Amino acid sequence: MSRFDSPLNNLKIASPCPADWNGMYGNDRKRLCGECKLNVYNLSGMTKDEAEGLIMQSEGRLCVRFYQRSDGTVITKDCPVGLAKVRQKMTRFAVAACSLVLTFFAGIASFMALRDSRDCGTGCYGNLFVRIKDKIDPPVVMGAIPMPEEKKTTEKKNDADIKQIKIGRVVNLEKKTPGKKR
Repeated sequence: MSRFDSPLNNLKIASPCPADWNGMYGNDRKRLCGECKLNVYNLSGMTKDEAEGLIMQSEGRLCVRFYQRSDGTVITKDCPVGLAKVRQKMTRFAVAACSLVLTFFAGIASFMALRDSRDCGTGCYGNLFVRIKDKIDPPVVMGAIPMPEEKKTTEKKNDADIKQIKIGRVVNLEKKTPGKKR
C-alpha cells in the first residue's frame, strides 16, 4: 500500500487554462479569472502548509497556478532550494549595489583630492588626461637655444679672502713733484 505524504506531491492539472495570470484581478496569492469566474490560487506564492490546507479543504473545482520542478514537486514560497536561490540573488544584488556606491564615492573623493592638490581652476578635469599622456609620451620641443644671461651679483667677501688689512692716511700718487714735468 502506498503512503500518502502530501497532496502537493500528487498534484496534476487536468486541463491547462489559457488565461493570462497578469490579466486577472487580485493579489499575488488569489486572483479572479474572467473566463471561468473562479478564484485562481497561486500555490507558489504560499507556504507548503498553506497550500496543503487549501487543497485538503477544497471541495469541487479548484483552479491553481504553481511552478513545478522536472521531478514533479511543486515549488512553494518556503521551498528551501528556492529560498536559498532568492537569498543568493539578494546577496549578489546587495554586494553589487554596495560596490557601485563605494566606487562612485571613491571616484568623487579622488577627483576632489586631485582638484585640491592643484590649483587648476575650471579645466582641471580636462587637463588630467593631457598630463598623464605627457608623462607617458612627452611632447617634442624644437627651437633656438638662448644664451645664458650673465649674472651680476655682488658677492660679499668673507674674512678669509682679505689678505692684509691696511690702516693709514691716503696719499694721491699723481701729485706733482717739483722738478718733474709731465
